[in-house]
Amino acid sequence: MVSNRLPVDRTTDDDGGHGWRRSPGGLVTALAPVMAGHDGAWVGWHGAPDETLEPFDNENMHLVPVPLSSDEVELYYEGFSNASLWPLYHDVIAPPEFHRTWWDAYHQVNMRFAEAVATAASEGATVWVQDYQLQLVPRYLRQLRPDLMIGFFNHIPFPPPEIFAQLPWRQSILEGLLGADLIGFQRPNDTSNFLRCSRRFLGATVKARHVNLESPGESQPRASRAEPFPISIDVGRIQELAVRPDVIARAKQIREDLGNPKTILLGVDRLDYTKGIPHRLKAYGELLHDGLIKVEDASLIQVASPSRERVESYRLLREEVDGMVGRINGQYDTMQNTAIRYLHHSYPVEEMVALYLAADVMLVTALRDGMNLVAKEYVAARVNNTGALVLSEFTGAADQLKAALLVNPHDIDGLKETITKAIGLRPAEASRRMRAMRRQVLDHDVQRWSRDFLSTLAGMAAERSHGRDAEQPSGL
Repeated sequence: MVSNRLPVDRTTDDDGGHGWRRSPGGLVTALAPVMAGHDGAWVGWHGAPDETLEPFDNENMHLVPVPLSSDEVELYYEGFSNASLWPLYHDVIAPPEFHRTWWDAYHQVNMRFAEAVATAASEGATVWVQDYQLQLVPRYLRQLRPDLMIGFFNHIPFPPPEIFAQLPWRQSILEGLLGADLIGFQRPNDTSNFLRCSRRFLGATVKARHVNLESPGESQPRASRAEPFPISIDVGRIQELAVRPDVIARAKQIREDLGNPKTILLGVDRLDYTKGIPHRLKAYGELLHDGLIKVEDASLIQVASPSRERVESYRLLREEVDGMVGRINGQYDTMQNTAIRYLHHSYPVEEMVALYLAADVMLVTALRDGMNLVAKEYVAARVNNTGALVLSEFTGAADQLKAALLVNPHDIDGLKETITKAIGLRPAEASRRMRAMRRQVLDHDVQRWSRDFLSTLAGMAAERSHGRDAEQPSGL
């Protein structure tokens, strides 16, 4: 397994000693058991710049740290990954910046990751590379270790050729990804975009989601396969917490702390310009202004966890959101009621599930999102089939949660109408919609996602091995 970060966080005990604990999050939850069951190694940065660590073991996983300098964190991660690729891949909601120094750091770090994997991987091993920070690793790794089976999964959207064309290094990125045998995307549209880009910018032959690209030094074109594998959540963990007495009690306390309003609306996001938080706040403020909702009857909880605060566009977004919340609360708050309870924090999963249980309406208004797992977590937590999900049609989750109240977040009037509909949804209709969404989420959890990807890659490995056997002369 290869990802930008290792699946552990450093801890400090009361005596000042250091240790490691498994990181929270669905990806680690899904893949750690796979790794432990297959004697695997996980390659990634351990989170501290300018520090080199030797490989170590944690909870049945062998961890291989890749060192990054402070300059590399700034140029490769904050720069090219999050100020060039992130906005470009999210439909240029914010303008991407292209700097050659950022690109130089990106390919240097990607090569370092590939070299670490090439050293750690056994003969014929399966390697699964994760996400947009490491798009060059498959090609570099293919050059270093042609014996490996390589998979890649892109957790964010992949842009159409008209947008991808802006990237000065578009050919190198595509060639990097096509070093993988199997390339996974969140949505069929992302897969289609990648195939179109491969055809347009590389002149590759594309047929039935297979890309054939002639490479120097290879006698025959090598085929890569691109497929959608929509990621999901640890459903069992969310449901376990949703029925725990202390979590249920906490949800009740949250409602009481807000004055037991008739309706609690909830937004949970990283503070990112792709999440549509200002659109959500604008719609909610106008609903209060129009008198369609009253602060005595409804309250919005907005959790906006800190994100990339050293990047200028994120700093400006925080100022915008802070200002909007302040204006709305200043105009509509009473002594007893708060229009928006704004929480710029990260919370443990237990608190998040309590919020899901407390909320009557979940608002997911992303302008562009590869999947959006918050929507799925909310659905998984609603074990009594109550509640309503307002979901942006520009999220990957909208492909699967078709019983949600789908909305175009750019359409503020439409968003207002949908929020009003969610608040007034009849219990029978709310239950019907939630049951349909829960069936989908429960049948497609994150463990199934990892199994589907790895079994597809294993099938390709078997086909490749069978093809090599067939080429051998009889008697050998």
